[in-house]
Amino acid sequence: MPATDDLPEQPSRRAEMQVRPTAPILPPSNIQGNALMVVIAIMSFLACLTLGGVSMVRATASSWESQISREITIQIKPDDGLDMNATLAKARDLALSFVGTKDGTIMDDSATARLLEPWLGSGLDLKELPVPRLVIITIDESNPPDFQAMRDRLHAEIPQAFLDDHRTWVDRLVSMAKTTVMIGGGILILVFTAMILTVVFATRGALSSNRHIVEVLHFVGAESGFVAREFQKHFLMISLKGSAAGGVLAALLFAIASFWQSRSLATPESDQATALFGSFTIGMGGYLGIIATIVIIALLTTLTARFTVMRTIDEIDLVRSDPARSDGLPSS
Repeated sequence: MPATDDLPEQPSRRAEMQVRPTAPILPPSNIQGNALMVVIAIMSFLACLTLGGVSMVRATASSWESQISREITIQIKPDDGLDMNATLAKARDLALSFVGTKDGTIMDDSATARLLEPWLGSGLDLKELPVPRLVIITIDESNPPDFQAMRDRLHAEIPQAFLDDHRTWVDRLVSMAKTTVMIGGGILILVFTAMILTVVFATRGALSSNRHIVEVLHFVGAESGFVAREFQKHFLMISLKGSAAGGVLAALLFAIASFWQSRSLATPESDQATALFGSFTIGMGGYLGIIATIVIIALLTTLTARFTVMRTIDEIDLVRSDPARSDGLPSS
């Protein structure tokens, strides 16, 4: 048996080194971050609500404009000795003789009574009232007829006839839609401006409480881009959570309103809401607009945080090069 002293010594096993996980420069959540998230959620909700409202009004105005531009109306005023039924048929045939017309419909007594029912009540006897009768002519939108020539011929052959091509109403609807879009765009600009200012103050507040960390990192050689990226990540997560919460809440509001409207058709509440606001359905374009608003808010917040951090680091460098200038710099 060999002697124990002759055996080679076994090397002692070294304890495995454990690398301590690095912590983020900024805490993942604090009071300032939570408050900023709530503010961004509120602004995102207002922005998406405005965007959806503008989309809803534009869709309603476009629907009204399309319906009105497809039809023209001929009114026949009652007169002594006038055969109303024969005159209505003559006006319809005369209008259909023009190129650009498709179909003509004479509104009978029951349809006319239904139009007047909200104002005069039910059970009307139109023979006892001097109520104009209507002929609805469907036109070709791509090739409309000559309205002035039709109006002149109707007036010449049927003096009691009056042609309404609804151009006045169409112009008013277009003006209303443009005005609504301008107002909505102005509100969106105000919301985005307020959000940018809020992020600037929140970022500077976060820098003020963590300025020593930024100074240490910067003085030991950390590049400005590295520090800015860390703040970008922090505020990107805050803005994504806040804007997503506000956007989802606005989308749910429109979805619930649309569901309520579809389930309460032909009720006084639904009729009044439809007459005042139109359809609450914003369509796929509206929901895509909400998603785009969420992304834009997140990008604006991230870029604003980056610019603010870079400016603060420039101020640190300026004070380091010339401490006498520290009095002229804005406090962070």
